Amino acid sequence: MVFIADYGAGNLRSVLKAFEYLGIKAVVSSDPCKLSGYSKVILPGVGAFGQAIESLNASGFTEAVLEHVDKGGQLLGICLGMQLLLTDSEEMGAWKGMNLIPGKVRHFISDTDKIPQIGWNSVDQKKESILFQGIADHSFFYFVHSYYCEVEAGDAVAATTWFAGKNFCSAIEKNGIFAVQFHPEKSSDAGLQVLKNFAGC
Repeated sequence: MVFIADYGAGNLRSVLKAFEYLGIKAVVSSDPCKLSGYSKVILPGVGAFGQAIESLNASGFTEAVLEHVDKGGQLLGICLGMQLLLTDSEEMGAWKGMNLIPGKVRHFISDTDKIPQIGWNSVDQKKESILFQGIADHSFFYFVHSYYCEVEAGDAVAATTWFAGKNFCSAIEKNGIFAVQFHPEKSSDAGLQVLKNFAGC
């Protein structure tokens, strides 16, 4: 089964519905103590970085997720959940993230593209990744975000996407830590395959 962390900042129901559609057992829980019983954990998220990390810290989910990863469990961050895995964020101030993936969360700046990025965009695979097995390179996925991940370690970047004059990291895979900036649960067949790949890896 897959554990979906409910820390008050998630697109939980749509993620759960996607797994139900795939016939994969998943549970949504706001109790971090229950997380230790699962090998697959999903950290979803929509909203502001600061409020989300404060909620994670206060609820005990930060500690539970870090312990999960330390013990070899697999983790998938979605959208804001991806950004929370980085070292820090500049969203409405300066915030410390979970530092599982060294890097910074930056704000898009553009005179030509409308921010936030809302809609479908191409995801360009940069290495063989479990997440993209059975998915054609340059497939389109659904994005909703104003901030992007600037990842320090190039070997952690599984895919990139072009927007606002920048080729930003749109997927991560490193040592059992996975993350996507797009919403797989809203990305049709390709997105469902990403969730299926994570659950089956």
